[in-house]
Amino acid sequence: MIALFVFSVGFCAYTLFGYPLLLGLLARRRARPVRKASWPATVSVILPVYNGERWIAAKLETILALHYPADLVEILVVSDGSTDNTADLVRGFMSRARIRFLALPKGGKAAALNAALAQATGEILFFTDVRQQLDPSSLASLVACFADSDVGVASGELVIRKGAGAEEESVGLYWKYEKWIRKQLSRLDSVMGATGCIYAMRRHLASPLPAGTLNDDMQLPLQAFFQGYRVVFEESALAFDYPTQLASEFRRKVRTLAGVYQVIGQFPALVGPGNRMWIHFVSHKLARLLMPWAMIAAAIASLGLPAPWNLWTAGAQAAGYGLAILDPWVADGFPLKRLTAPARTFVVMMAASLCAVSIVFVPARLLWKETRVSGDQRAAT
Repeated sequence: MIALFVFSVGFCAYTLFGYPLLLGLLARRRARPVRKASWPATVSVILPVYNGERWIAAKLETILALHYPADLVEILVVSDGSTDNTADLVRGFMSRARIRFLALPKGGKAAALNAALAQATGEILFFTDVRQQLDPSSLASLVACFADSDVGVASGELVIRKGAGAEEESVGLYWKYEKWIRKQLSRLDSVMGATGCIYAMRRHLASPLPAGTLNDDMQLPLQAFFQGYRVVFEESALAFDYPTQLASEFRRKVRTLAGVYQVIGQFPALVGPGNRMWIHFVSHKLARLLMPWAMIAAAIASLGLPAPWNLWTAGAQAAGYGLAILDPWVADGFPLKRLTAPARTFVVMMAASLCAVSIVFVPARLLWKETRVSGDQRAAT
């Protein structure tokens, strides 16, 4: 029991703290700068949407406001079986830009993206989602990365607006932690995926997605990565989104983490020496999936430790989970909230990792849920 406890706790400590520290040191010593330059590439903007009437007009306005030559840009809006007013709103913009509207029967995001890939003509594909607003220089910043012939995919940065309470602030803190890791991976070589609402890719590297793909922002970048190209993180290319409540973030994480299982099945070389970044994929992505199981093992093993260690370790774990359970009843602004909110966010993320294994038992389409953000009501009004 002692060996199991030590191994489980050590695994969790490595995943959360040890690996980021190692990654930071490696990125500092072996940094590979991207050779960026202005490059007049033609671009196909790919915007899949399902019932996006709350967001589509503002999204198209932010695309039209991009600081990039309009004659080099085409916009493909793909409706995945929308039943609202999305189509009429898009058609209202067609006189202002090269916009093509593809109306498809409901088939999922992968099918919508495949339809766009078949019609895109640009040298660069720019993928974005309907809700997030784009910084005007974001597209130019991403395209400049492709002046480096080693770059196959360039991912932008998602900026989460300030949350209304401690719960949303804690979700934002998780995003900051995740973005720091992505920046270090990019400095070293490549990230193992992209930011789904803002990334670009060389068109000749993209192949159709398998039906039911959950993480197109991993599947497509990995296609480029395994052809020998880099997948880089460009932090000056910004998209902005509203913070999410934990319940919505939980559902999103279940889907994206289930997508990691899916991607491992499609690219088994990820976890072996056929992947030049395999140690980073295992330490970052795979370890996140395994960590809640290690926490369960540590909890069980702690009961078998000799006294008084069994009481101390069990008490420490109970205190952490107790803070998470208490959080919904602790008011914002109360000092204890600084502990309960992060504890609850961490436990919810670990629960999402456990639930992600459901991809083995249920069809992928059942894991797609609408992401509700605090800006929903403001956008509706």
